[in-house]
Amino acid sequence: MRHDDIWRAIDTLAAEHGLSPSGLARKAGLDPTSFNLSKRRTADGKLRWPSTESLAKILAATGARLEEFTALVSGARAVPETRRGRSTIPLIGMAQAGAEGFFDDGGYPAGAGWDQVDMPATSDANAYALTISGDSMEPAYREGDTIIVSPAAPVRAGDRVVARTADGAVMAKQLIRRTATRVQLASLNPAHPELRFSAAEILWMHRIIWASQ
Repeated sequence: MRHDDIWRAIDTLAAEHGLSPSGLARKAGLDPTSFNLSKRRTADGKLRWPSTESLAKILAATGARLEEFTALVSGARAVPETRRGRSTIPLIGMAQAGAEGFFDDGGYPAGAGWDQVDMPATSDANAYALTISGDSMEPAYREGDTIIVSPAAPVRAGDRVVARTADGAVMAKQLIRRTATRVQLASLNPAHPELRFSAAEILWMHRIIWASQ
């Protein structure tokens, strides 16, 4: 169990409930700064771990089960759908997503061209669904599969994401590396090359939190 995995799970649990890390801490009755990035390491770089008491409080505050939190620590991208029920989410095809009018400047669904589909629910009110086209993300996502994308979910290296470039392309990829100046994306299908962009070329990037099987 790694330090980064624990904090990633906390960030994901917060996003699942439409909260920032500080909002989750407040909801759990903790100091609002408890989960800030600055509190995760000491001034000399030593790792700080959340206490078992803090973890117990956030589980109680969110209603999450310990096994669900453990799944997040182990790499799950979201709380399992069986705990969320279902809801209607806006849907378009990946091929349509690059056209104008489907997203606002912040990367949130906009306009009247979206269909609606009954999918596993998420607490992110701006979540949307896309239908995969092409084979660049095989074998995980195949043409015709549906993915749910959450603008609120934190994005880390290794996550599967949907990104939009300044020239209007929308793509599902895996985030390999992101710095203040560069973004590196990869396809799961080794037949497709890695893509490298300047940070300014990526307008927004949202995490994929669920995919149909």
